[in-house]
Amino acid sequence: MAQAAKQCKFASKQAEHRRGEFPALAVGVSFGGESFQTFAPRLFQYYFDNMARLFAHNSTLRRIFPNYVWPAATFNFGPITITFPHIDPGNLAWGWCSIAALGRFDPTKGGHIVLWDLGIIIEFPPGSTILVPSALVVHSNTPIQDRETRYSFTQYCAGGLFRYIANGFRTDKAFLAKATAAQLAEREGARSRRWQDGLAMFPKLSELK
Repeated sequence: MAQAAKQCKFASKQAEHRRGEFPALAVGVSFGGESFQTFAPRLFQYYFDNMARLFAHNSTLRRIFPNYVWPAATFNFGPITITFPHIDPGNLAWGWCSIAALGRFDPTKGGHIVLWDLGIIIEFPPGSTILVPSALVVHSNTPIQDRETRYSFTQYCAGGLFRYIANGFRTDKAFLAKATAAQLAEREGARSRRWQDGLAMFPKLSELK
């Protein structure tokens, strides 16, 4: 990533953004499937099924990585990637985001992941990956020492993409313009139970033991 950063030209909104003061490049329309599938099999299957429908519907789309479920990713080029406390409101509300730490830094002295709502600070060495519900939990990472480097690679899926698929590959506006009374009733029913359906996709502690 350090070499790639030297070859990139970043727009002002890519060089400074709400996550932090470091250049970042987002790509995609996937990666990290095995850990996701292991720890949240129901949520993984939800992603898998929807992305399979999306890519089957539009053959011009290309997966970032073969056989993975996240359709989008961001390369945070650093070289000092220190994020502000933030959530990712555009992501699927109950979805998980994959965050991988890269670079050369002492993880006992910096680069920790902070989950503010939970009051948890996690040591996060280079090469580590964590899965977090990034649209729900405020998260950031701590500074590193002078002359150290830290990059990160994140993978995620926008909530709007799931809505587009559920609408029969149409925007909300296009769907509502032609929806029948039965379709509107079905849509409202799905909306009212969405939080329950999303919560049911989370793993239980007993399932992980």
